[in-house]
Amino acid sequence: MQDIVRLREAQRTDCSRMLELIRELAIYEKAPDEVTVTLEHFEETGFGPNPVWKAVVAEHTLADGRPAIIGIALYYIRYSTWKGSRLYLEDLIVSESFRGKGIGKKLLDSLINIARQQHYSGMMWQVLDWNEPAINFYKKYNARFDSGWLNVHIDF
Repeated sequence: MQDIVRLREAQRTDCSRMLELIRELAIYEKAPDEVTVTLEHFEETGFGPNPVWKAVVAEHTLADGRPAIIGIALYYIRYSTWKGSRLYLEDLIVSESFRGKGIGKKLLDSLINIARQQHYSGMMWQVLDWNEPAINFYKKYNARFDSGWLNVHIDF
């Protein structure tokens, strides 16, 4: 029997599982203590009166017919004074046991379609310089890797 994976827009009820995947990513990126967002804040900022993020989830149908979220692509819209509105991919996560099966490609392709349908000027994201599997994946899209820019942030 072939694995069934379908993509759909994230819903509030997905937030708990999405946070599990975000924590899985943080462990992979060697920063497990950096995820400090609460479930309540995550839900509010995605599904409250003023949402700031959206996501596409990948669901795998389990043997008993129940769906299980195995991947997410979380994004928001950012504005560039040089380029206009651009889709910003915050996280592209596929659960480790499902990597290498084309799910990341389906998720990224879905965001490219969203960006084109909304007439955004492009799409951008970050990747850790040591994450060779991700870098090689993005190179398949002819993604341009910027140099000379430093990440800067202030934590409160």
